[in-house]
Amino acid sequence: MVILVMMADQPPPLEATPIMNEVPLLPHMVSGDSIQQVILVQVNPGETFTIRTEDGHIQCIQGPAHVPMMSPNGSVPPIFVPPGYVSQMVEENGVRKVVVLPHSSDFHPSMHPPPPHVPHYMHPHPALLPHPPHPVYSPVPGTGEIPPQFIHQPPPPPHVYQEQEPRSHGRANFIQRDERAVKMQEHLKKRLKERQASGHTNNKLNSPPSSPLKVHNSSNTNVQNGYGNGKGQQAACGIIKQKQTGKSRASPPADSDMGESDTESKKLYDLQLSIGKPVVSDVQARSAVLSWNLPVSSQNGESHGLTPATFIFEVAVSNSGKNGKFKSVYIGEETTITLPELRPATDYHVRVSATSNSIKESVSELVSFTTESCEPDPPAAPKLINRTKNSLSLQWKSSNDNGSKITNFLLEWDEVSPLFLQYKLTKLSPSTKYLFRVAAKNDIGMSGFSETIVPSPPLPPQLTEAGVTWLSLNWSPSNGMSSDDSLTYILDMEEEDSGYGFQPQYNGDELSCTLKNLRRSTSYKFRLSACSNEGKSNPSEVVEYSTFPDKPGPPSKPSVKGKIHSYNVKVTWDPPKDNGGSDISKYFLEMSETLIGSKWEVIYSGSMREHVCDHLKPGTLYRLRVYCISKGGESPASDVLTVQTSAVPPGPCRAPCLVGKAKPREITLQWDPPSTDGGSEVTEYIVEMANSEQEEHRLVYQGLTTECTMNSLLPGRVYCFWIRAGNKAGFGSLSEKAEISTAAGPPDQCCAPLLTCKAATCVVVTWESPACNGAEICEYRLDWGQMEGSMRIIYTGPGLSYEVKGLTPATTYYCRVQAVNIAGVGLFGDIGVVTTPASVPAAVSVLHLLEEDQMEIPCPLSTCLAIQWEEPCCHGSDVIGYNIEYGEKQLVTVGRVTSHILENLHPDTLYRIRIQAINNFGVGPFSHSIKAKTKPLPPDPPHLECVVFSYQSLKLKWGEGPSRALITNPTQFNLQMEDKFGRFVTVYSGPCHTYKVQRLNESTTYYFKIQAYNDAGEGEFSEVYTFTTTKSPPASLKAPKINQVGENICEITWEPLQSMKKDSIVYMLQLSCGREVDQVYKGSETSFRFTNFQKNREYRFRVCAGRQYQDSTGLQELYGPYSLSTVFSSQKQELVSQCTNSTAELATDKVLRDDKLAAFLLLLGFAVVAVLFAAVIQYFVIK
Repeated sequence: MVILVMMADQPPPLEATPIMNEVPLLPHMVSGDSIQQVILVQVNPGETFTIRTEDGHIQCIQGPAHVPMMSPNGSVPPIFVPPGYVSQMVEENGVRKVVVLPHSSDFHPSMHPPPPHVPHYMHPHPALLPHPPHPVYSPVPGTGEIPPQFIHQPPPPPHVYQEQEPRSHGRANFIQRDERAVKMQEHLKKRLKERQASGHTNNKLNSPPSSPLKVHNSSNTNVQNGYGNGKGQQAACGIIKQKQTGKSRASPPADSDMGESDTESKKLYDLQLSIGKPVVSDVQARSAVLSWNLPVSSQNGESHGLTPATFIFEVAVSNSGKNGKFKSVYIGEETTITLPELRPATDYHVRVSATSNSIKESVSELVSFTTESCEPDPPAAPKLINRTKNSLSLQWKSSNDNGSKITNFLLEWDEVSPLFLQYKLTKLSPSTKYLFRVAAKNDIGMSGFSETIVPSPPLPPQLTEAGVTWLSLNWSPSNGMSSDDSLTYILDMEEEDSGYGFQPQYNGDELSCTLKNLRRSTSYKFRLSACSNEGKSNPSEVVEYSTFPDKPGPPSKPSVKGKIHSYNVKVTWDPPKDNGGSDISKYFLEMSETLIGSKWEVIYSGSMREHVCDHLKPGTLYRLRVYCISKGGESPASDVLTVQTSAVPPGPCRAPCLVGKAKPREITLQWDPPSTDGGSEVTEYIVEMANSEQEEHRLVYQGLTTECTMNSLLPGRVYCFWIRAGNKAGFGSLSEKAEISTAAGPPDQCCAPLLTCKAATCVVVTWESPACNGAEICEYRLDWGQMEGSMRIIYTGPGLSYEVKGLTPATTYYCRVQAVNIAGVGLFGDIGVVTTPASVPAAVSVLHLLEEDQMEIPCPLSTCLAIQWEEPCCHGSDVIGYNIEYGEKQLVTVGRVTSHILENLHPDTLYRIRIQAINNFGVGPFSHSIKAKTKPLPPDPPHLECVVFSYQSLKLKWGEGPSRALITNPTQFNLQMEDKFGRFVTVYSGPCHTYKVQRLNESTTYYFKIQAYNDAGEGEFSEVYTFTTTKSPPASLKAPKINQVGENICEITWEPLQSMKKDSIVYMLQLSCGREVDQVYKGSETSFRFTNFQKNREYRFRVCAGRQYQDSTGLQELYGPYSLSTVFSSQKQELVSQCTNSTAELATDKVLRDDKLAAFLLLLGFAVVAVLFAAVIQYFVIK
């Protein structure tokens, strides 16, 4: 156990010591004089601290806890330590600490020596004796009578008394001041009264509130000996409520005589409950599982079972002993819950109570358990206490050991002594940034690392001034930083809805910044970070500022919505394209009556974007414009809209009058303009007509002139006319009625004639006499034709019928009748339509012979003829077939086609062909005849033979005829050769009888076949012919070289040749001396020694290569051409060099002469070929 003893001017906050309220304050703590000092004793988890009160009683306080005591004279009281331990006092940052260590432990060199007034060894005081071990019962797995396992708690470790500084950012100076002591006492009295008044239901200092998490969750919250930040307080003893039902209720009071109340039952109701002892299982360092059985009810000595829905359970937990204060952690209907977020190495006591509406509350027996030990909590971040050029001195505070004594600390890369909370690092690099973190280690394991040393986060930046595209910010220095620390600030900004997050905008040591080029009326988020030699702080809280909006742009040009009325008009407009970043608050509509001038009047202001302008003058021009305002200001005015109100319709006109003399079907009317035009010029007049005043009016004229002519009237009829004037506003009222009659005229229009088909080619036409219109009809005219627009008159006379003959069957005819009297000719009547009945088809009019290139499917023209025709008129019944007559009245019937191939005809024969169509009514007439002649049969393939064999070409010949092509020769030939893929390809096609196949391989067999074709078609291919190329002779060798070996011996050498298709090569050396030629060597060697030659004579040597191969007749030899000659002169030795030079020159001259001759012959050959081609073209093509 480690006990920290601290002397301070004022006590630490009570919220930081949640267990301190359980220790009764000693009277001298609250009533001492001004020089008294507060001493805090820290009791670690799993250990017990024993004190003696003023009345002589001994009180045991279990850790973790902070026990406040008061020093009457302000000095450190004597510390009584057990045998084998020694107390030492150290001082850190002005704080004195008393450390109790084993006598054999090493003292850290950085600590001060112990003060002389504290003895090293003292007799143990009764108040510091270890607390006797108490039994801890393990969880019982059931409700049976199983004896619990008895486990002894280990004795507490040696005490270490430490004088600790208060938990604050500043450092406490131990200055004894009376005022501060009085304030401390008043504060303690106030907190004591609040704690006593709060009772059991609202005591936040006894135990932290229960966690709202669910049962299945586990807690990983670290607890530092029962004190720390707010999170540590809540996680120290929080219990999860599994299901909350009904209203929360406080824990039942736990009195010391609870066991007696359980045994002595008082009968409150007829039905009583009895709940068994709960069972604790799966005990971990920070959680445990609690379960219990359903209670058993009894009435009049009989037991009754209850369902879980009839009662509610309440679980209460205490960590301050069986007689301590219990905290209600669960109220619900479940019988199994999980107690998470417990303190490691801590004794807990749990009881369960069951209640119901009609049954008395029943409380179970207490069950006790101890949580397991675990690794320590992470220590606080190390602090820098001293700094030199190449060393740093760090200090950190101890953490909660969670039931197992801390053995050492781990400082990033070094393990530090377990009890010394400071360390000095040496041999560091100058002006280099280092980050440190500390972890504590005990027998269970190692805790997490502390936070790294960074400056405290600064306050968020404040807005100084804002504009449309800029924001000016300032901020204050970071709290807790001295004036010697050099700080730089990083300002991060995040634009609204940008998606890029925070981006750095400023980095410097200034305390203000102006950000420009921002978006107008946009919200920006800012946060500030401070950087020092220790590192970069966490960012400040995020603040949000916005730029101002800009002036909006002009609204759109106003437009007229709906119809423009005479006295009002509805105007609408669109919002500006650029609203300046803020919503438009109001629109203003201005109007001016004059086209030129600046007199504008506001006729509307509001948020709507349309307005009805009323009380206007008809036919007047108005100008309209709009502007708007927003938070950014007032916008410019929009474009001007010019609107003219509509005019009033004009007044009525006078009745029209007749102009000139009336005609039978035409009347000319005239009228005057109206007396009033309604404020707008008259744009048109409307003339309405009716046969009588009672009939419906119909429009007969519409125009601008005041005179019109009425056509298409009936002769001798009376008509009524009315006039109406109109302008832009509309038409006025009708004028008075005018009655005018027409003169007599031609007869009326005849009705449609009646048509009767007498036969397929004959129709009888009858008609009725129309109204004569005052004059007798003298004749009728019949118009007839196959089209409505191309009819002609075929009858004129007084009769009422006519018979039309010579018509085409199944044909539609049109006719109409016209009546004539002395007044004129009447109109043609309605058109009558008649269709003659169907009949046999007409004769085929078009019949011709198809050429070979016009046929879709090729056929032999020697035995077939292809004909084509056009389908004739079917005369009302579709053509179903055709009869084709050819030869000696041979007849063939085909279907409904327009072409046919006559097969199985005789070659080279003349045929006469005609055709007739067939339908359902019979056979039509024959068409005209055509003459066609079949072609002769295709020729047979000729015999193919090879007339010239070569090693790279074959000259083939076939048939009897000239070798060169003749245009007049109708027969042509198609020569094919098999390729390497086994396919026959055409190598020649033409009229010639010979062909030379070149670019062949030596000694290779080739396959050929030939075909003859002419105008009659292509003949059959011949059988396959086989021809083999000869072997190629060796190539010509270079001139041999001659070297004289001795006086009468010379050696002739030449270049060797490679073997040709595994055939051996032999060489033949020829010697010429004058006119004598002799063969001196034949063999496979490439050198030969010539002896016994005569003096002063000239010898010429040349060599040729030969190819030896085996065939059916035996060994054969094939020699190539001889090489150039080499001259050798058999003179004396001193003349050899000169002779050799002359011989070389002669050989060179001979080679040049041979080359010139070859070039001349080649040129001559080209000239002869050109002349021959010119002659052939002149003879065959031009002529």
